[in-house]
Amino acid sequence: MAILELANVSKHFGAIQAVNDVSFSLEAGEVIGLMGDNGAGKSTLVKMIAGNFSPSEGTMRMDGQPLNMHRPVDARRHGIEIVHQDLALCNNLTAAANVFLGREVHRWFGPLRVLDYSRMYKRSAEIFAELKSETRPRDLIRNMSGGQRQAVAIARTRLSEAKVVLMDEPTAAISVRQVAEVLNLIRRLRDQGVTVVLISHRMPDVFDVADRVIVLRRGRMVADRRIAESSPEEVTGLITGAIERV
Repeated sequence: MAILELANVSKHFGAIQAVNDVSFSLEAGEVIGLMGDNGAGKSTLVKMIAGNFSPSEGTMRMDGQPLNMHRPVDARRHGIEIVHQDLALCNNLTAAANVFLGREVHRWFGPLRVLDYSRMYKRSAEIFAELKSETRPRDLIRNMSGGQRQAVAIARTRLSEAKVVLMDEPTAAISVRQVAEVLNLIRRLRDQGVTVVLISHRMPDVFDVADRVIVLRRGRMVADRRIAESSPEEVTGLITGAIERV
């Protein structure tokens, strides 16, 4: 059974049709590249999956059950997490504090409730070890590389044991070495049975790590192809319109 299914999903804002009649399904433990030019509808589609928007038409199902969401916390309850392009990290806090941001662990000290830093440090270290990341729980975000910051953002999704992780341009504006780090993190999520949707403009990254590629153009889905059966040239043609659809 597909872990997430979209059937004839559309989203319009007044007269503007941002997403039009999109249908696809995601299996557990696969990486999907979501590609398209600016304005193709990628962000709107991802925001519907993440609970920011409700579809104007169509249905979404998670584990075979109807998925009705009105805010991002609803998506989190269903096991859907998003790693935003800006990562939404606090530079003045440690890696562990960012992993547990909004979900802090407390303990009682007499009549007072205080943060349980030792448990948060321990659990963060366990998650970083699972991801095979060199990120340390006590390090400040401001002193980290782009790859380490991505590891912290991804670790937050493991805290909630997400089934689907949406990653928005995770390899933008980082070095070649850090890109390799991030792609390895994506592979480790896949190996743990997590479905990853990789929104990216970087063709080499998608063809390096994804199992399938979905292409949007002007709000419509024009391709859902296995990477092994496609090529960068074909995907470029689908994005630009040189190839209508496959």
